[in-house]
Amino acid sequence: MSICEICGKTARTGMKVSHSHIRTKRLWKPNLQKVNAIVDGTPRRVVACTRCLRSGKVQRAN
Repeated sequence: MSICEICGKTARTGMKVSHSHIRTKRLWKPNLQKVNAIVDGTPRRVVACTRCLRSGKVQRAN
């Protein structure tokens, strides 16, 4: 399972509930992207969720 290297976000578990209230297990996976980012002054390929990319927590490398 992948994990966001910035915030630590990973897949969450829960229940899918049908109309007749039959419950089955399911996963909610984060939207993870492989991007080139500046880490400690050097460009590096990292896995980051789109929330971190959008909020500016990741400085993108060209």
